[in-house]
Amino acid sequence: MTRPFLRRPEALLGGAILLALILIAGLAPLIAPGDPLAIAGRPLIPPFTDAGLPLGTDRLGRDLLAELIHGARTSVAVGLSAALVAVLAGMTVGTAAGFAGGAIEAALMRIVDAFQIVPGFLLALAFVSVMGPSLWVVVLAIALGAWTGPARLARARVLSLRESDFVAAAKVMGMSPAEIAFRQIMPLALPPVLAVASVIVAAAVLTEAALSFLGLGDPNSVTWGAMIAEGRNQLRSAAYLSIIPGIALVLTVISTYLVGEALTDSLTGRDKR
Repeated sequence: MTRPFLRRPEALLGGAILLALILIAGLAPLIAPGDPLAIAGRPLIPPFTDAGLPLGTDRLGRDLLAELIHGARTSVAVGLSAALVAVLAGMTVGTAAGFAGGAIEAALMRIVDAFQIVPGFLLALAFVSVMGPSLWVVVLAIALGAWTGPARLARARVLSLRESDFVAAAKVMGMSPAEIAFRQIMPLALPPVLAVASVIVAAAVLTEAALSFLGLGDPNSVTWGAMIAEGRNQLRSAAYLSIIPGIALVLTVISTYLVGEALTDSLTGRDKR
């Protein structure tokens, strides 16, 4: 799968942008040391007019580049963490439902259906409003609305595998149902779920930005959504305050989508060349 994936131009383009974003996020304390919310100069310095402040300053005189770099750290952390939690939860429920069958499968899938009735963003909004804004609350809130997709995919894959010869052989060897389901079958059900994980990452980044825009993000973290929200009050005089983090957000989502498309095509054997 690796070679077909790497031969696709969308994989190379999206992967390069994502890799750069991850490196910037991981090295944020080194690239932009110190407090990104500290006053760095006079307010509203336009971009590319001060060599020491390449992207200018906001209305309080804070370095916009430092905020953007540290905001990338928040977006990467939330996107990857929410996708990981959603995939783990979905894989566990989907594997259990598909392998157990009967009443257990029916009960678990009704829970999945119940969560799918409520839009993911509204679920996240309600959860954060009740639990209070913090980074991990935001991660759990996003995962709460995203785990149902992986659960359905995992169940469908497990249903096609549970009557396989290797499952029968594992039963003859005396393996317990839990061992067969989670050690033998679940790893084989993972590839199609990974194909949608990129969509979950992109949705998580957007959801976190939307929550921060509404004032429900982590107040102790710099976020692109909060930067966009703060800049909307200066759209006439300093539109760059919202445009710059908005461009970063769009590039992140598009690159994640491109990687997901290339991964899906590689898994299904489709070739767009």
